[in-house]
Amino acid sequence: MKKTCLSLILLMLVVSLDAQVLTEEIPSAKLNSHRTIKVKLPDNYDEASDLKYPLIIVFDGDYLFEPVAGHTDFQTYFDDMPGSIIVGILQGENRFYDGYYDEVTGLPTESGFRFHQFVSKELIPYLDAKYKTSQFRVAVGHDLMGNFINSFLLKEDFDFKAYVAISPDFKGSIGEQMINRMNSLNAEAYFYMATSDNDVPNIRASVMQVHQGILDLENPQLTYHFDDFSEESHYTLVTSAISRAFDKMFDIYKPLSPEELQEKVLPYDGTLDKYLIERYKHIEHLFGIKKPITEEEIGKVAEIAEQREDLESILKLGRLSEKLHPESPQGVYYLALHADRNGKRKKATKLYQQALNMGDSPVIDKEYIMSLVEEINLVTEDLEEEQKEDEEN
Repeated sequence: MKKTCLSLILLMLVVSLDAQVLTEEIPSAKLNSHRTIKVKLPDNYDEASDLKYPLIIVFDGDYLFEPVAGHTDFQTYFDDMPGSIIVGILQGENRFYDGYYDEVTGLPTESGFRFHQFVSKELIPYLDAKYKTSQFRVAVGHDLMGNFINSFLLKEDFDFKAYVAISPDFKGSIGEQMINRMNSLNAEAYFYMATSDNDVPNIRASVMQVHQGILDLENPQLTYHFDDFSEESHYTLVTSAISRAFDKMFDIYKPLSPEELQEKVLPYDGTLDKYLIERYKHIEHLFGIKKPITEEEIGKVAEIAEQREDLESILKLGRLSEKLHPESPQGVYYLALHADRNGKRKKATKLYQQALNMGDSPVIDKEYIMSLVEEINLVTEDLEEEQKEDEEN
């Protein structure tokens, strides 16, 4: 049933693409011609907003644009990745000339170099000037264009932070150059590569060779993911690769998962408010997006703090929630919980009552808070009764 619902959502998203896609003609001095591009803006795109969006440039936009745009809409729908600006370059009969390469180095040369210059010096600046793009740019390429996009990685100041190379047809020594470049990266970069057991044999062989070379690297600046699909052809692996690439690329953007909570949050050395703040600062630094820390995320981390019996983290998370969500009772509730666990019942009762008088929260159960207040009152009454009996005796 769940798979059926997901399939229907994806189908509806793909069907609605045509109405949302802009087609533009870009004049190019580098190519001495015009180039056609397709542009898909996020559903929440707002010119008046300060929000910026990752830029995904799709080479072979003639057939890759729709799969990329469809999967982006699908994964954005579930908040697994941020809304992004998708740009497809229509190459058609120019594809061979766009990907023209030096047989020794595998790098773009002649018409290929001019196309490289068009993308780097004309297309990207044009898109940055016209649309609300962040500095997180993704290049997506298949086959010949999967080889071509690697040339951007080899630049000293690369134009893209992320690369999706689907069954790349490596030429010359470009694979070796890539590995050397990845080994010397001094800024974060993401690289995804895929092949399959039914891929074109010579392409598969070169991909596996490059994959092994990347595996031997130990550069923390590089995030690398690889898929070797079964029973997929050189063409049918495309949609699976796009889905997997974006799923892995934007992993940190997703809401906190049970795995992250247990493997990273639970053993974190420090108060857990710092983990959340650092996580979201990393999202902003990497994607150029200021994603808000939700009450739900604070609540998940607070549960881990209780599991750790970490009262200091409960206190700090309460203060963080008060700052970020001042209308919510969540922050006051955690401050009350901290006081309660420290035996400060009078202060805890006052804070619990304050939380009860505030608005609703998706993660705070007010009936539970009332039960805590009643429990404190009962304990207080029992203590007063015991004290009275002791005085009488």
